[in-house]
Amino acid sequence: MFELDVRSRKPIYEQLIDKLKELIINEVFKADEKLPSVRTLAQELTINPNTIQKAYRELERQEFIYSIPGKGSFVTPQKNIKQGEKVKKMKQDMISLFTEAIFLGMKREEIEELLNEAESRVKGDKPND
Repeated sequence: MFELDVRSRKPIYEQLIDKLKELIINEVFKADEKLPSVRTLAQELTINPNTIQKAYRELERQEFIYSIPGKGSFVTPQKNIKQGEKVKKMKQDMISLFTEAIFLGMKREEIEELLNEAESRVKGDKPND
C-alpha cells in the first residue's frame, strides 16, 4: 500500500504523511474508515512504530484523521477537511509534475495545451483528438 523512499532526504514520517493525505484526498481511504493500526503499519513498512505514531499525530493535528481511544484512527469525512489543505497539496503535486515535465523536455506550450484540455473536460467540451 505504501512505498517509502529510504534514500530520500525527506524524513520517513513526512513521506508517510504525504502518502496518507494523498490516499485520503483521492478517497482510497473513505470517510470514517479505520486506518491500519500503528503496529500493523510499522510491521508492514518495517519502520519504528514511533514514526507511524508521529505521522498519525500530525495528520490528526491537520484534521485529516481523528482518533477514538482504544479503537484506533479514522479518516475525517472530506467535507470536514479544510479545502485549503487540499488545494495546497494539489499545488505541490502540480509543481512536482511540471518540474518533471520540464526536466524531460516538455515545452511550455505543450504544458499549456494539456491545461487547456483539462479545462475543456471540466466544461464538458469534446476532446480535440
